[in-house]
Amino acid sequence: MSTTTGTNQSTTLAIDGMTCGHCVQAVTKALSAVPGVKVRSVAVGSAVIETADGWATGKAVNALDQAGYPAKAVGDSAAMAAASTPKSGGGCCGGARRSMPDAAAGTKGTGACCG
Repeated sequence: MSTTTGTNQSTTLAIDGMTCGHCVQAVTKALSAVPGVKVRSVAVGSAVIETADGWATGKAVNALDQAGYPAKAVGDSAAMAAASTPKSGGGCCGGARRSMPDAAAGTKGTGACCG
């Protein structure tokens, strides 16, 4: 039996700027790239991750901020409210992230992610 394996903690993140499936994919990719973070689920407005410590959770939040999706760790009831509240700003359609092809033309929110 191994005693070096720590107990991972599940953390819910409330994430601003997510509006569509493309955002879910981008958030999943950003979280998956963070060492020490296991992605349990991602939905518009929230994600559940598993980490060994708060340090990795902080790195996950920072990675999402860098990707244009401001996030914070929340409790379960707050996460449900955050996931059901429409978000603005950030993300592929909210204006902070300009990686969509239509952004160069100045047409916000009409890229491939939102049709």
